[in-house]
Amino acid sequence: MIVTKRSTVSRRRWLVAGLVVLAAPPLAGCGGSSRAHAVEPARAREALRIALDQWKKGEGPRSLESSATPMTIQDFDWAGGARLIDYQVIDDGQPQGANLRVQVRLTLSSPTKGQGKASEKKVWYLVGTSPSVTVFRDMLRR
Repeated sequence: MIVTKRSTVSRRRWLVAGLVVLAAPPLAGCGGSSRAHAVEPARAREALRIALDQWKKGEGPRSLESSATPMTIQDFDWAGGARLIDYQVIDDGQPQGANLRVQVRLTLSSPTKGQGKASEKKVWYLVGTSPSVTVFRDMLRR
């Protein structure tokens, strides 16, 4: 059998065309809507209140993962062992796409036993409600 340059080029074209056809179906699903669900402000405020109340009671940030109102929480002070003595929600929050941005004043006690001195700080939380409830400290806003 004699293979000519023309038949090799033709085979390559068929191979490339076949690969494109095989790759097209998985890529077709990627064009769906990527818009995030809008936040439910009332639900987000309630989630933040529940999370901060749990912290104030002395519970850990993972304590709400399997609760009646499951949520994922990220706060470095909380995870680092700081005690929440008190908190005050400063505003009702601003919806920003999939999150509610809420400013809170925290009164914290150091995790080390010898330093019981309380400190206050204003922080921002980003609270999401869909597809799951999330309460994250906004580390980029101070």
